[in-house]
Amino acid sequence: MTTPITLDPRQARSRLHELTIIDVRTPGEYAGGHIPGALSIPLDQLDRALSDIRTAAERGEVLVVCASGARSENACQMLAEKGIHTATLAGGTGAWAAQGHDLHRPEGGAAKAKWAMDRQVRLTAGSLVLLGLALGEVVHPAFRMLSAGIAGGLVFSAVTNTCGIAAMLAKLPYNRPRQADLDATLARLRDN
Repeated sequence: MTTPITLDPRQARSRLHELTIIDVRTPGEYAGGHIPGALSIPLDQLDRALSDIRTAAERGEVLVVCASGARSENACQMLAEKGIHTATLAGGTGAWAAQGHDLHRPEGGAAKAKWAMDRQVRLTAGSLVLLGLALGEVVHPAFRMLSAGIAGGLVFSAVTNTCGIAAMLAKLPYNRPRQADLDATLARLRDN
């Protein structure tokens, strides 16, 4: 596997005018704040955008971003397997904001902002662990296996840098782009 080129936020900020930036977070996360000029193409929609991303990469460098860098690194690997070479942002939009760089929030974006995926995962995992423990006390001790399964899944997630809970949550309606939004984003990508 090829390791993608990594830009730190300072490098990326100095080159914003020459980069095509693709944000692979969910639409809700993107609406909560994104790098200025970034285009929203959620990770699970990359296949649909391959030809447009390939064209953008032929015109100049493509920077893929997410919240922490994990999803964007996975996206870069997926794209590299298709012959499209891209860069990733070290630390994602979290590192970008931590260094004091502005995040663009569409008008009304704060009101429409959804929880970041990592926050949704923590809520879901924590709720399932508590549910397993509670049902294990009240209904049957075997329900504690739910908590053990979630704990094992979190360890596996950390070791493999993947997240099954995030993959499931990304399919929920509020984490999915509307068809028209993705079509408009792909049109903007073609025009860049």
